[in-house]
Amino acid sequence: MDRIQRITEMEKACDDVTAAIRALSDAAARYEKLQGSYRKLSAYYGSARWRGDLEADEKGLLPSELKRGVLSEDGLYDLMTENRELAVRLLRLAARMVENG
Repeated sequence: MDRIQRITEMEKACDDVTAAIRALSDAAARYEKLQGSYRKLSAYYGSARWRGDLEADEKGLLPSELKRGVLSEDGLYDLMTENRELAVRLLRLAARMVENG
């Protein structure tokens, strides 16, 4: 590989990594801001209020046009599972980043 090719390749790598770091940083900031909402969802899921809301839905007491995915047991459970898996993935990534510099 000649010098021009090497510098061109390194510039592309630098640009790609810079863009990825910025995108991840922006996503992490948004994710951090939403942790309060996540905690509310986590507390709501399976609570007496959630069960009452689900029961009202099953009895047809809620407007048909009301979006109510939060009443799906699988939906919130899957979201919480995905959140945990993401946390583990981020921890593993962070450990590798620290180890490898």
